[in-house]
Amino acid sequence: MPTALIADDEPNLSAELTSRLAHFWPELQIVAISNNGVDALAELNAKQPDFAFLDIRMPGVDGLQIARLLPNIRVVFVTAYDEYAVQAFDTSAVDYLLKPLNDDRLLRCIAKLQRGNWLAPDLTTTAPIVSSNDAAPIKWLTVGLKDATHLVPVDDVLYFKATDKYTEVVTRERRHIIRTSLKDLMPRLDADSFAQVHRSAIVAYSAIDRVERDLLGRLRIHLIGCADLLPVSRGCVGLFKQM
Repeated sequence: MPTALIADDEPNLSAELTSRLAHFWPELQIVAISNNGVDALAELNAKQPDFAFLDIRMPGVDGLQIARLLPNIRVVFVTAYDEYAVQAFDTSAVDYLLKPLNDDRLLRCIAKLQRGNWLAPDLTTTAPIVSSNDAAPIKWLTVGLKDATHLVPVDDVLYFKATDKYTEVVTRERRHIIRTSLKDLMPRLDADSFAQVHRSAIVAYSAIDRVERDLLGRLRIHLIGCADLLPVSRGCVGLFKQM
């Protein structure tokens, strides 16, 4: 008999998911229900269920941290926030469900769990924000800072810069590091607010002071209140013809 844990800091939502799983998948045994990340981590270690339905934002330890700590647990994230999709699948999550839950979407998730199709998540249906041009742009980024996870408003970002393995997120106050690549990040940003000006840089239009040519004829972006200069690739020069 398959087993699962449910973790959500809102008891009503845990109860609702428990009820719907019992209706659609009566063979699934819920072995534990936790209302914070610390308890969920302890229950997962103790009971080793086949699946874990995890909220992302929880007190103590968040769902993403749990998934990274216990890579052998097949995780389904159940959250009201769509901006964590790429990070979720970086943890090898089986699926990513958005609240309020839709019966048809939950049934597709159950079918995936039952047939063992866990290695290749379908981002078209599981996380529209990654692949759909119609999805709403993200408004927040989650970044690690020392021992805490912080939320950074996308509106505060001056530019994103690709490094060897990570992406640097630059605001007026701080520089952060995220694991999402520019290739995955750009479709999730508001195209009216951000432009990829180089294979290594995405800039906020509102942060641009001026665009100038250097002595070698290369375009460089000067930012408002920031000394950093951003390169403009040849293919992106047309973005600034009217500037």
